[in-house]
Amino acid sequence: MKQALELNQPLMTAYYLKEELGQLWQQSNKITAERFLKNWCNHATKAGIKVLQTMAKTLQAPRSGVLNWYDFRISSGPLEGINHKIGPLQRMADGYRDQVYFKLKLYALHLAKFALIG
Repeated sequence: MKQALELNQPLMTAYYLKEELGQLWQQSNKITAERFLKNWCNHATKAGIKVLQTMAKTLQAPRSGVLNWYDFRISSGPLEGINHKIGPLQRMADGYRDQVYFKLKLYALHLAKFALIG
């Protein structure tokens, strides 16, 4: 893998910056995390890779929201996952005339996840 990364410098840079960004959640407190994120965004911007520059801009805009994780230690990931499952159901629901039936389908969608586990 090292040889493959050496052949493609932008890929290697993106890979290392991706791995480094994962360390954001390992910071001891919000202040060090803010410093870390600012430093990472500077590295990503200076890397000269357009996708990384866009990502750095994206992370800098709602930075306070990202850093709020250090205050509350919660994530919106599970909620976003549920919303992701509801989207296709809404598209299929064009033919549903009954709102109650649609709600039942939503509940069944959520329960189906747990039926597979247990």
